[in-house]
Amino acid sequence: MKQLRFRVLAGLFVVAGVVSWAGARLWDAFGTLPSVPVAAPIVLAVIAVVLAATALSLRARLRAQRERRPGAKGVDPLVAARAVVFGQASALVAALVAGMYGGVGAFLLMAGLDNNPARRDQTIYAGASVLAAVCVVVAAFFLERVCRLPEDDDEEGGTGSARA
Repeated sequence: MKQLRFRVLAGLFVVAGVVSWAGARLWDAFGTLPSVPVAAPIVLAVIAVVLAATALSLRARLRAQRERRPGAKGVDPLVAARAVVFGQASALVAALVAGMYGGVGAFLLMAGLDNNPARRDQTIYAGASVLAAVCVVVAAFFLERVCRLPEDDDEEGGTGSARA
């Protein structure tokens, strides 16, 4: 399984942001811009919490298994792999969503928020969505790091400790 790359996520964010900004500008010129849903940052925050909770749970179970604690419940490799795939997929979607709402938010900021409380609210929702999407990406990287296999001692020049 390939590791999640920050450059790919940043590229998705930028491309989605530019396309979304241009689309928002065009849509606003022809009519009313669709609103940013209030649920968007909430759903993204829930996904970030689920990813973080999964990572913390797996980390505790792996640590107990590594320390050979009595009654420690091991981690099935397939469960860990599924968790990593869920994290990677969530991070990719979050990068796209962050770019989309970031582009809309940038358009709304450039258009001006002076006397329009509805646009001000939409900008806040878009900003909160971007922030929640960043939390999803951070949680996905954390989950991936937790589920990473330890490096082989021979590849590092034998500097690691011997395992029984």
